[in-house]
Amino acid sequence: MNALSPVKYHTLGSLIRTLRRASGFTQEALAQRSNLSPDSIRRLEGNAFSPSLITLKKLCDGLGMRLSTLFALHEGGKISPTWELEDMLTGRTPEEIRFVTDAVKELLAGLGRMQDASSQLPSSILAANEH
Repeated sequence: MNALSPVKYHTLGSLIRTLRRASGFTQEALAQRSNLSPDSIRRLEGNAFSPSLITLKKLCDGLGMRLSTLFALHEGGKISPTWELEDMLTGRTPEEIRFVTDAVKELLAGLGRMQDASSQLPSSILAANEH
């Protein structure tokens, strides 16, 4: 989803089509993931009807994002990296979330150790690495 630029989509259908394609789904695959009919996906993308919140929630589940993200994108809002992380965890099991959380903690701890180590290097070494 990070490939999407913050642009105001003229229609919800064009946003849905863009999100589906960015996710690599056919209309049929998204319909199956969303528990909707392929015709519903076609009609959504074609702006043939105004979907209910239940339909939009199912669609977002199929796309692996939260409903609030869909609305923010539709309004041209920029999605923060924090939102992207939350969307990546949408629909994951508690075990998967725990695994990712532990991995992120380890990465951040390693980053902190790297920063501590680099702050103790002589400035001449740091300057040489910048070139």
